[in-house]
Amino acid sequence: MTRWRWPIIGALILLSALAVWGGILLMAPKATPPGPSFADGMLQIQTKGHSYTLQVEAALTLKEQTRGLMYRASLPTDQGMIFIFPQATSAGFWMKNTKIPLSIAFFDANGIILDILQMSPCTKDPCPAYTPKTTPYRAALEVNQGWFEAHQVQIGDSISYNGPGAENF
Repeated sequence: MTRWRWPIIGALILLSALAVWGGILLMAPKATPPGPSFADGMLQIQTKGHSYTLQVEAALTLKEQTRGLMYRASLPTDQGMIFIFPQATSAGFWMKNTKIPLSIAFFDANGIILDILQMSPCTKDPCPAYTPKTTPYRAALEVNQGWFEAHQVQIGDSISYNGPGAENF
């Protein structure tokens, strides 16, 4: 028995050290999960007096739409994300794990803006859902909070889009 005593003690110490190290790794903050790569497109907003062009990322699949702008630290000026749905929907948007305050415009299949909402970042549950007053809608556009107001974009203005997914819109 004496002959196996020290190897057994050594093995127990090694297993204990591995268990502690594994626990430390499990408690370490998790990195930002990798997201889908979005296709780019151009979007035009026509107000009563002006026309504005935005570069947008298109969220077309359920995976892309679920991810949206989560985990991003910023969104460049005059850029946004368009969400195009295969059919009209009344679903709300949420800001789970979204760090950027955003404005969202909901529009119909003709590109007419139905509603504009302001959304606040939400990094812990429960996160509120943002649903337009006028539903159903066919697509939505997220931009930095205040962009629509700064450019005097209002309900009734129009959006045209010619990027990926435009054939469904």
